[in-house]
Formats: sequence, structure tokens, C-alpha cells
Amino acid sequence: MQILQQLINGLSLGSIYALLALGYTMVYGIIKLINFAHGDVYMLGAFWGYYMINTFHVGFWTALILSMIFCAIIGVIVEFLAYRPLRDSPRIVVLITAIGVSFLLENGMSYLFSSSPRDFPQAMVMHRYHLGSLSISNVQVLILVTSIVLMILLQLIIKRTRMGKAMRAVSVDPEAAQLIGINVDHTISFTFALGSALAGAAGVMIGLYYNSIDPLMGMTPGIKAFVAAVLGGIGLIPGAALGGFVIGLVETAVQAMGFSAFRDAAVYGILIVILIIRPAGILGKTTREKV
Repeated sequence: MQILQQLINGLSLGSIYALLALGYTMVYGIIKLINFAHGDVYMLGAFWGYYMINTFHVGFWTALILSMIFCAIIGVIVEFLAYRPLRDSPRIVVLITAIGVSFLLENGMSYLFSSSPRDFPQAMVMHRYHLGSLSISNVQVLILVTSIVLMILLQLIIKRTRMGKAMRAVSVDPEAAQLIGINVDHTISFTFALGSALAGAAGVMIGLYYNSIDPLMGMTPGIKAFVAAVLGGIGLIPGAALGGFVIGLVETAVQAMGFSAFRDAAVYGILIVILIIRPAGILGKTTREKV
């Protein structure tokens, strides 16, 4: 029963990492960019949800949707101002820019709202359901179910819509996609909007779960989501979801064994091991580049 309890806890946490990892993997799949500012978009989503609930007294679902819209707009603005002018630059230049954007968002929020943690408003009354020694809260169920629904909707958008087909075409060959009439700039902006919206949803849900937010809250989850994307196979949407759940389960298992101080180290250890053993990730295929 204890194993089942940790499984539930791990899946709830892993679903948050999965939503974040999807943003990393979609952007990488389209323009081969590791967007290290993605975790800070998740932080902005949590803060936007906080102010929507606290100031305008909206319900949880309204705050969730508004945070997704807000973060989608932020994602498009960041892509337009920071990444689009550097699209033809060497990858290291864009990578350094992404790190710079991350620090800008973190320090900007710390300056405007102070770096002190603040309590996230309880927009939903928490109830616990018990089955023997097994305990699960309605918030855990909400996080898991909402995350899965968002992942399914994402998959439907990518597989069934015109923009989804355009995203797949651009990820394979941007030049060829442009030749057949696809607007590459709009497609890339849409990809950023979609990934950022998922990060915004994750921010609101984690705020509700842990009841605490701060301007630096996106740093560690952002890196762990990147590890999840690499673990599953960066550039692959099913791989990102799988990697997120695996990281959540590993972190919860390490904590349950009494090594909570080493849970971050365990995640980073997985990154080192996967890069040595299978650099393409669990679902990725190893390809050789021609010189």
C-alpha cells in the first residue's frame, strides 16, 4: 500500500514535469533551441493565477485559463523580441540569450514583487480520500486529470489541425515548409504560445498543490523538466510526457526512502546516465550526422 501511495504522489508531481517538458521538447523540435527561460514562464503563470484569485476573486478554473492565455502571450513576446532576431545565429548565441531571458524574468519579478515566498490562495477546498492506509487528495486528482487532458488536447492539436501539420512540417524542414506556403514565423510563434500555455497551467496547479510561490520557483522545476525531455527523447512529445512521469516517480521514491536531501541529485544523476548510455533518450532514435 505504501508503494501505491508513492506511485500516486509521483504521478501527480510527474504530470507537472511532463507539462513543462512538453514546452521544451516542442520548441527544440521546431527550432532546435533549449529554451531555459521556460521554467520562468511557469513562475509567471503561478503569479498571474495568484493575482487573478487574490485580486479579482475568480475561481480556480478561470484563473487556470487566464494564466494559460497570459503565458501564451508572454511566450510569443519572448520569441519575437529575444529569439527571432537570432534565428540565423550560432546555437550557442541563442542558448546564452535564453539563459539571459531567464535571469531577466527572475530578477525582474524579484525586483517588482520581492523574492519572499507568498502563500497561494486556496481557491479549492482540499479533501482527502482514504482507502486503508492509502490517502489521496482532490487536488492530486485534479492535477493528474487536468494534466492528462491537456496532453491529449495537445496531441489532437498537433495531429488533427492545420497548424499542427504546419508544426510537424517546419520541424522536419523549415525551408521546404516555406516553399509550400507555410508561414514559418507564425508556426514558431504558435509553438511558443502552446508550450508557454502548458507551463502557465502547471504553475497555477503547483501553486495550489504546495500553497507557496516565489520568483525563483521556476529554476529547479525548469531544469528537471529539461532532464525529463532529454530522458524521454527531446523533440518527441510522447517522450517528454513519459520522461516527466519517470522523473516525478524517481524523485518521490528517493524522498520516500528518506533521502529527500538527494532528490535533486538523483534527477541530475539520471541525466548523466542517460546521456552516457542512450543520448537520444528512451523513445529517441540515434542518428548519425553526415560531415
